[in-house]
Amino acid sequence: MKKKWQIILSWTLVSVMLQLPIYYLLNRQIEKVMTPATTQPIVRTLKTTISGTNFENMQISYGKDYIAYEENGILKVYNLKQDKQVFTKSAPSNDKNLGVLYFQWLPDRNTLVYFYARKNPNPVTTETVPVTPAPSTSQSTASANSSTSKTPASSNTTTTVQKPKGNTAHTQEATSTQVSPPNTAQIQATKPETVKTEDPQQAPVNSTTPASTPTQEQRVVTHYSNPQITDLYTLELPNSDEDTEPDDRFNESISSFPAGGQITDMVVSTFTNLIYLTVKTGSNSQLMEIDVMKNVRTLSRSGELITEMAASDKFGTLYIESKTGNSKVIQSLQGTQRQTVSEDNTETILGDRFGTLYLGQIDGNNLVKIHSAAENSTSTKLEFKTIWQGLIPFKDASVVIGTNSQIVINSNQTAYLIQKDGQLKQVELTGKNNFISKDGAELVELTPNGSSTDIELKPLQ
Repeated sequence: MKKKWQIILSWTLVSVMLQLPIYYLLNRQIEKVMTPATTQPIVRTLKTTISGTNFENMQISYGKDYIAYEENGILKVYNLKQDKQVFTKSAPSNDKNLGVLYFQWLPDRNTLVYFYARKNPNPVTTETVPVTPAPSTSQSTASANSSTSKTPASSNTTTTVQKPKGNTAHTQEATSTQVSPPNTAQIQATKPETVKTEDPQQAPVNSTTPASTPTQEQRVVTHYSNPQITDLYTLELPNSDEDTEPDDRFNESISSFPAGGQITDMVVSTFTNLIYLTVKTGSNSQLMEIDVMKNVRTLSRSGELITEMAASDKFGTLYIESKTGNSKVIQSLQGTQRQTVSEDNTETILGDRFGTLYLGQIDGNNLVKIHSAAENSTSTKLEFKTIWQGLIPFKDASVVIGTNSQIVINSNQTAYLIQKDGQLKQVELTGKNNFISKDGAELVELTPNGSSTDIELKPLQ
């Protein structure tokens, strides 16, 4: 018996030892699928010239072969590789104040998302609906009398209800009410007379003519809809070597988008496939969420002004920086649940990349400190540490968290690159206007040249 148990124990140990490497390999494969290895961003080096000089909001695509921009209110997309314009979208002919409100490249492919506003052709509609008649005074009186009177069953007293003035149908209904129960003679006297018909197979008919059905009253109801329709489009661009037309695809109309609203910021959560918008209308601000099922929700609170946003590409958490009165707060949002991240008025959101949130501390018009915190799927509490201290001009600056986790700050004709180890590098920009790609790898310098603009692409090093 002892030998038998020894054999079972030995085979159990062998089985466990064989399973361990199999489990290890499976876990590695699952990890590769769930958290793919960071790919190096695409960079290009080229020079070209585009006709025109009045460019606004110029952005370069993920593949660095298309540039999108606005010129005199018209959205244009230019193929850098083939040196030609491949797409335009103008404002509606009936209102130049509408048209493309906002556009942005998706972070992982050559797809442009844009919002297009147009007038609602039917802002006011009418509908005819039936009127539900209110109970007449005589009915109410008769009902009250019948419920309060306590006439004995043997009494022959009859209460007469006076005919009201007004609707004949209502009057008929009211005067037919009797309080006292009729006797047998009354029943016989009021029994309707039947009339024989010529056809012996036909059932006898009642000689009493039924009351005509009253005509249903109707009224007209006016509905006031949003005077502006805001449509969401995705523009799918082919490989830049191909001559295929872009696929300009309508996605949905957002009926809750406020008329005259301006989109001030947009972030895309690649983890949850959600789009977040901050929309400003006058002094009011809204935070809107759009999902793949075309559902739109408003997440902002009354009196709240959203100033910065960042979405986690690892866990899908949305981080917002907002002001209410004189107080500022940074919060995390999971669905509709909020949790405070920082209540320090000097801190601002710089961005989020690969599951790390970056906050900057501002002193006057300068960035003086950067904190970072690694996100955790099992806890919503973030533990921040200081990764850089110094002095960088921050007025009207733009910030990009690169794919190599470097922080790039474009300020006053200088690109400040803060590496993961906290080392700072400065790159002087020579173009008249300059911007940096969303992955922090490509520098685009723009220089007006007569009626055209010279464009130079080069790696940001």
